[in-house]
Amino acid sequence: MEIRIGFQNSTREVVVENEQETAAVQKLVNTALDKNEKLTLVDSKGRVVIVVASAIAYVDIAAPDARRVGFGGQ
Repeated sequence: MEIRIGFQNSTREVVVENEQETAAVQKLVNTALDKNEKLTLVDSKGRVVIVVASAIAYVDIAAPDARRVGFGGQ
């Protein structure tokens, strides 16, 4: 799944590809925001992303789109 994290006072965002279930990621995000702690995510390649919860503007959790191959979009 793809997780996009936007930050306050910034136009940039962090994109993390993660293999966890949506509910598990949502729980991590809600816990970090509720307790004003750091949000720690591990991407599909094993890289660790740590974000300060107070800087988060939004978190978009979405399943990745199936990639289309070829021409014509069918």
